[in-house]
Amino acid sequence: MMSPIGILLINKPKNLTSHDVVDEVRRALHTRRVGHTGTLDPISEGLLVIAVGYATRFIRYLPVDPKEYIGTMTLGAITNTQDAEGEIIEKRNYDFVTLEMIREAAKSFLGDISQIPPMYSAVKFKGTPLFKLARKGEEVQRKPKKITIYHFEINDYNPPVASFRVVCSKGTYVRTLCHDLGLKLSCGAYLSALTRTRMGEFTLDKACQLDEISVEKLIPLEEALAPMPMIKLTRHQIIQARNGQPLRIPLFPNRTTIGLLDENNHLFAIARQRDSIWHPECVIPPNP
Repeated sequence: MMSPIGILLINKPKNLTSHDVVDEVRRALHTRRVGHTGTLDPISEGLLVIAVGYATRFIRYLPVDPKEYIGTMTLGAITNTQDAEGEIIEKRNYDFVTLEMIREAAKSFLGDISQIPPMYSAVKFKGTPLFKLARKGEEVQRKPKKITIYHFEINDYNPPVASFRVVCSKGTYVRTLCHDLGLKLSCGAYLSALTRTRMGEFTLDKACQLDEISVEKLIPLEEALAPMPMIKLTRHQIIQARNGQPLRIPLFPNRTTIGLLDENNHLFAIARQRDSIWHPECVIPPNP
């Protein structure tokens, strides 16, 4: 019996970790080979893109950027985790803040910016995740990371809660974005709710609930990897590719990677172009 292969879109509920969802997929599909393309904090909900079986080899090729979120932030307080799960460590006055002020402050975060990862994160310092140090009351210097905020819209403000929509690059901490916005306004703010609605080409409206997980919900790799160009190979070329041999097949303008399809139009490999020749670099073995 062939192991399941494909991409699964899951609507993660609150109060579960991303790893909890991976475990649910493993149990439902009876396979250990499961991975995700980007975590969501337990407080957050929404889209998780899960790779199943040999699809885990292709995670780095999936079109999962940029990411889109909708959520709310609460003004007038700062928490140690920058979200509602943490302890309030400082309260500030927010009576002077208006919707126009929040919107104007949000504009200053658009484009390429530097963001310091929060202490309560999985970023490692000398091999130790920051959140483990934070739980012991330690704080260390963190290197700023370059991120891009493509869109940051403040939709409404019902004091002290503001609703927003943000589109950002991978590696962005939305709770840090809310925290930094609160500092810019001098009133403080923390993330109070967050839903991920899109990851690149994948959208939340196509995601299934945890109790709906099944093989039938898997998206084939050739569909999930679109808009990557695909080319169907002959039987001889398929054997060449599976053996890692270079292929002299048509080039695609401005593309360095393509998907290779077998005789049934199923993707089984990715090839990279070097010196006008395609070199297979990620291959699903026959009869996986």
